[in-house]
Amino acid sequence: MNIKIVGKELKATDAIKEYIEKKLERLVKYFGEDFEVTATIKTEGGMQVAEMEVRVITDRFRAVTAHRDLYASIDKNIDILEGQIRKMKTKKDQQNMTDSIRNKEITRQVEEHPVEGEIIKTLYYDIKPLAPEDAKLKLEDDMQNKFLTFINIETGKVNVIYRLKDNKNFGLIEPEA
Repeated sequence: MNIKIVGKELKATDAIKEYIEKKLERLVKYFGEDFEVTATIKTEGGMQVAEMEVRVITDRFRAVTAHRDLYASIDKNIDILEGQIRKMKTKKDQQNMTDSIRNKEITRQVEEHPVEGEIIKTLYYDIKPLAPEDAKLKLEDDMQNKFLTFINIETGKVNVIYRLKDNKNFGLIEPEA
């Protein structure tokens, strides 16, 4: 845990520094010792303002509170930060759980069907009448998909436009008959 305490128009005494360090120990249970904290204390219009920013690898949490008592402001910041961290952790845990359930379903399906070359997933979507140029523009806008099936308004036949490996050009599949 790396703590930086800055005092603006207010001196950060040893007592304040120790109090902030003691309170920040509540966050160790979430990250271990791998996080940085910048605490800024200042006075604004008769109020004691405490601002804290916690940085962990890719995440940042920030809290700013004002109170007549600096210690109360620090306490409130710690509560806010802890709430933000808990919310983020819960959200990530739910995402991980959902991802693991999906992976288990896929694994179960693969284990139930050890034969290779089977169709194990089917997607359904609407086929809309488009001009080939319009289909190309639609596929350009949708970077996630590699192809788009559509009804060619010029020929009335089902066509497929696909993105080539260079990701710059497109191919068009059109039936002969």
